[in-house]
Amino acid sequence: MAVDKPGVDPVTGTATTGHEWDGLTELNTPLPRWWLWLFYATIVWAIGYWIVYPAWPLIASYSHGIFGWNSRDAIVTDLSGLKAQRGPLMDKLAAASLGEIIADPQLLDFARAVGKSAFAENCAACHGAGGGGAKGYPNLNDDNWLWGGKLADIEQTINHGVRSSDEQARIGSMPAFGRDGMLKRNEISAVADYVRLLAGLPTPNADLTLGQKVFAENCAVCHGPDGKGNRELGAPNLTTGIWLYGPGKDVIMDGVTNGRGAVMPAWAGRLDPTTIKALTVYVYSFGGGEK
Repeated sequence: MAVDKPGVDPVTGTATTGHEWDGLTELNTPLPRWWLWLFYATIVWAIGYWIVYPAWPLIASYSHGIFGWNSRDAIVTDLSGLKAQRGPLMDKLAAASLGEIIADPQLLDFARAVGKSAFAENCAACHGAGGGGAKGYPNLNDDNWLWGGKLADIEQTINHGVRSSDEQARIGSMPAFGRDGMLKRNEISAVADYVRLLAGLPTPNADLTLGQKVFAENCAVCHGPDGKGNRELGAPNLTTGIWLYGPGKDVIMDGVTNGRGAVMPAWAGRLDPTTIKALTVYVYSFGGGEK
């Protein structure tokens, strides 16, 4: 690109910038008047905003603005108004049993709204925004429950957690049969095939006789002789085809080898009893709850 002295375009009569490329000269067209005035107005608006509202950081504080307004006070005011608005229903929710909440359409809708907010803030990180779960985190939408899907069961689990430090936490973990030397590699492979068979999955070239023997001697005590699980121990039903970590043989072998024992925190003490009640109803309303 060559740079020449600014001049005047002979065709349009417009001044040029002096920039020229392959015979094309850049015109120095002025900005539209309306655009300039709008730009100047935004500058005036910005200066006014700096004067009226908090804007500039200082050494130990900030400029408060002549209106004395700040977003924190506005949030406190809004929350106070919301609390006053919700007050009667929150009192009613606190006094009602889980069964009474389910039976009252107005209270049920309110509990779902409160529970939805609590779920988004505390549970969605693991279970997903819609409760669909993820690898290692249960899907709360289906009817496959490790510890039970009745209202009281869900409330117990939320309150005290699973394998948490709470004294009433749900307890139960899968031993590390391979890591601790209880089973050999070929036995782990065989029992993994047998578990897949229980779920109706293909098991080509499997030693199912050995797998059944290993299962009966090591796994049936928790999962039952038919593999249908034990909720008191949190042992999953292995016949449903619903897998927390996946149905692949290598995944099953990893679980048998190294064990399983994920932790869910106890929310009692972190959340107030009324919020936990609303959260229970919200999780139950996903559709997988049991009567």
